[in-house]
Amino acid sequence: MACVNTLVRGNCLSAANAARMQSTAQAGSRVTMPQRAALRMGKTLRMGTFLPTNALRASSASRKASTARAGVRVVALSPELKEALDKFVTENKIVLFMKGTKQFPQCGFSNTTVQILNTFGVPYETVDVLSEDAIRQGLKEYSSWPTFPQVYIDGEFYGGCDIMIESYQSGELQETIEKTMNS
Repeated sequence: MACVNTLVRGNCLSAANAARMQSTAQAGSRVTMPQRAALRMGKTLRMGTFLPTNALRASSASRKASTARAGVRVVALSPELKEALDKFVTENKIVLFMKGTKQFPQCGFSNTTVQILNTFGVPYETVDVLSEDAIRQGLKEYSSWPTFPQVYIDGEFYGGCDIMIESYQSGELQETIEKTMNS
């Protein structure tokens, strides 16, 4: 079975199942509970783009090294995760780390950011931060930004939902995206 762009809890979907689920969701048809769960848990990546799941997971050593302070679990950004994130955000012009997927955002801020990016009609990659705790915690340290969504444009951290709204309303976001897409 060929592995495609939608990963579910570390398992690959067949190309036929992934295509059927995405076409059903895009056509507005009723999506069954297993399909909805699979789409919600998936990382949306363009075909041919590989975000190594193992590299994005904190190594067991870094998990063991994480400490609990005041009842809060602290997960350090592992070198493997940092390398994978560096590579992914530089290889893609626009990256959105969000809660949920493009088709099924799991929070209002992620939904707003998806809607803003969709107005430009440009391709962008998304990663569901809810699918892996190590990714979610590591990204907070990677970007020095505590909340999601997080948008990267042309390899640089751009901001979260509030910054996207402000720059969209001012026209700055359109200029930035046009410049990025033409480079």
